Amino acid sequence: MTLTELLPTIRQLSAIEKRELIRILVEEEDISDERAWQAQFEATTDAQWDSLAEIVRQEIAADIIL
Repeated sequence: MTLTELLPTIRQLSAIEKRELIRILVEEEDISDERAWQAQFEATTDAQWDSLAEIVRQEIAADIIL
């Protein structure tokens, strides 16, 4: 279901219910944080992934995995 499909239902909510819906959305999903994480993830180079993988291999070999 899309937000557009939900709008008629949202419009029928009382003011209190709308405020509660907004509170839930704000608490559950900080979109700016998600976008920042996604951008950082997508900007990670193959060399950075390789470096991270090597660190993990070393930690496994040293038995220091948490």
